[in-house]
Amino acid sequence: MSKVVELTTADEPRDVIHEAVQLLSEGGLVCVPTETIYVVACDALSEAGLQRLAALRQQLPDEKCSLAVRDADAAVDFVPQMSELGQRLCRRCWPGPVMLSFDQSATGGAFEALSADCQAAVMPKGKLRLSVPAAEVVQAVMRLMPNPLVLLGIQRVADVPKTAGEAAITYGDAVDLLIDGGACRYGEPATEVHVSGENWDVVFESTVTERTVRRLASHVYLFVCTGNTCRSPMAEALFRKMLTERLECTEDELSDRGHIVASAGIAASMGGRPSPESVEILQAKGIDLHQHASQPLTGNLLQAADHVYTMTNGHRESILYEAPLAEERVSVLSRDGGDISDPIGCGMDQYLECADQIERNLKALIAELFED
Repeated sequence: MSKVVELTTADEPRDVIHEAVQLLSEGGLVCVPTETIYVVACDALSEAGLQRLAALRQQLPDEKCSLAVRDADAAVDFVPQMSELGQRLCRRCWPGPVMLSFDQSATGGAFEALSADCQAAVMPKGKLRLSVPAAEVVQAVMRLMPNPLVLLGIQRVADVPKTAGEAAITYGDAVDLLIDGGACRYGEPATEVHVSGENWDVVFESTVTERTVRRLASHVYLFVCTGNTCRSPMAEALFRKMLTERLECTEDELSDRGHIVASAGIAASMGGRPSPESVEILQAKGIDLHQHASQPLTGNLLQAADHVYTMTNGHRESILYEAPLAEERVSVLSRDGGDISDPIGCGMDQYLECADQIERNLKALIAELFED
């Protein structure tokens, strides 16, 4: 009979996590709650665990396995040739209720370390399924595991185990440990999205809708200055206008066309108003900046951005000091590598010069981005 432990009432929840890690390392099967459904986990490099998981799969209707990795960076280890779109979706969907699948060949990267049994489970028909559940139980286990996990779940909505009681019925005595973490947040299987190069397709739509995936797949352009009240708001608004003209659409249609534009400041407060000079200058160009509210540059905002354009080299250096892995995505807006100086506290002439400098460089940027 499987051991059941209620995590919320355990004397020491960390001991439950350590027990799960120990069992997985020894080839055991552990049932854990994710934000979607209860799944069965095994160590992806344990042949004993994989064989037991394969036997359980034969007993379940409409089952599906994925390779659970720690984060988006780890996913690239298994798909070395992952496209920019794939990396974008990894950064934005995870951790969360989305399974991403990729066309995969059995060459290169950490994929080669997976056994034939593991590949058969997580890569049906040449499509490698990857996931990063957000549930803290799974996250805690994965932080202590030296290897990724294979997660087995039920795909048919009517049969998915949403509680520990349902999981006990679904998986029976096949698991060594069932961690009761209460009812799953969504109670539905994860949405599955297949990524092939720069194209994507929703294979199974669930908690995350196709419309949401479309937004998550969009290019995000982020303009950064110091206070987010002058330079970067002007750059954001001007760039958005140029995009609508280039794509021949309205601003409301930009996200559906795969483009999201934002701005932030490395020392900005939340909700600050734009400078009156910036509002006046853009109003003369037919752009209303009155509704802009400043926001600070956060780690999440930086993580979501595909293209980050700073007003000065100092801004870029400050960002990369905190997030060196973002280097390829962060550059100065000025196409000659120079700075766009802050006009705050100066007269209207300096503001006009700043706006003109921003606009010239944005036109050059648009030409680069849409050079075809």
